[in-house]
Amino acid sequence: MQSSANSQFTNAQDTSCSPGDAPANTQAGDRLYWFYTQFEGVMEMYAEADAVSNYLDVHQGWFRRCAAPMQVTPLGASGYDLTIGKFGALGYYVEPKIGLELIPQRDRVYRIETIPIPNYTPPGYDVEFRATQVLEPVSQSEWHDPEHPITRVSWELDLNVGVVFPKFIRSLSPNLIQRTGDRLIKQIVKQVSRRLTCKVQEDFHKQLSPEALNQYYHLKKTRTSFACVPKESGES
Repeated sequence: MQSSANSQFTNAQDTSCSPGDAPANTQAGDRLYWFYTQFEGVMEMYAEADAVSNYLDVHQGWFRRCAAPMQVTPLGASGYDLTIGKFGALGYYVEPKIGLELIPQRDRVYRIETIPIPNYTPPGYDVEFRATQVLEPVSQSEWHDPEHPITRVSWELDLNVGVVFPKFIRSLSPNLIQRTGDRLIKQIVKQVSRRLTCKVQEDFHKQLSPEALNQYYHLKKTRTSFACVPKESGES
């Protein structure tokens, strides 16, 4: 599958944050450099769609188990405070922390969106996260075994990241900042997505049975059980 990154860089001359929106440890005149990107992917589960849906619905169990070693703290009934890890480039590093709400599904469509973390202001960055997951039973003609149905979880992600860079970064060329920011965003999405997806797949099949877990290990070697790529632009 061929795909190109649908991302862009907004120069700090054009995008500023108001004093009320400025991340902590910044001044009112500081500006956010915004990076926008979209990804899409797939996660295969080797079971009926109802079984997958029942598992995903009870996120209070699997989310914290599968997100480790990332730090996770529950926020209400369906939200989480998630520390993603330390990332950076050009001598500047941040440890993103984000509030996520796992919205209850409707017709096997799941949504995840950012929510505020109580008593917390991001220090020098801002993140807007929107993801959609759709459960799709796979045609029986694609099954490797008539006794082992397949459910495909297709997902899309819109991610906006704004960063207040220190002066030594702002002195660099805008093109270098753009390339570095785009590369860093892709690194974070791909690394976190691959790690989290693999753990969710293993955890789901483990909860079913040892046989289901062995079947997963076998099929993931012969099928595209996981994918995460930049989403193709709709522009011609």
